[in-house]
Order: sequence, then C-alpha cells, then structure tokens
Amino acid sequence: MADQLTTEIIAIVKKRVESENGGGTTPSIAGDITTATELTALGIDSLGLADVLWDLEQAYGIKIEMNSAEAWSDLQNVGDMVKAMRALLAQVA
Repeated sequence: MADQLTTEIIAIVKKRVESENGGGTTPSIAGDITTATELTALGIDSLGLADVLWDLEQAYGIKIEMNSAEAWSDLQNVGDMVKAMRALLAQVA
C-alpha cells in the first residue's frame, strides 16, 4: 500500500500526463500508475520532467534548485521521483 506522499506524487504525475495529452490518456496508463511505472512510458521527457518538478514545487511550497533538477534527470520511474522528493522534503523539514 502506498503512503500519502507516494499517492500525492502519483496524482500530480497523472494530472500532468493527462493535461499534456489534451485531457485524456490511455486508461491502461493513467489508471495504473505505480512506483514502478517508467516515466518514458508516460511520455515524460526532459521538458515534461521540468513541468512535473514545477508541479511538485507548487504542491509542496518548495524550490527545487536547478542543480537538483539536473540530478533528477536520471530518474527512471515514479518510484525514483518519490524517493528523490522524500529526501528533498526531509532536508527542508
């Protein structure tokens, strides 16, 4: 079972993917986003990642420094994003 942070990040990613696809995604992708879901499978490229990072900044009232964002370019799946956010939130707490 996913914790609250994981659930929130999945919702943010899902919302971004849906907005990028004109409000609709393939139900098999949008409905089944998990920590194992590859970002590329969702159509998230480097520009899409920047958009998701901006969404996370807005949702959590934080600033993701550019050098952090560059480091995040190695993220492969939603779980990697959750792990990176968890570490960042722990630093600002």
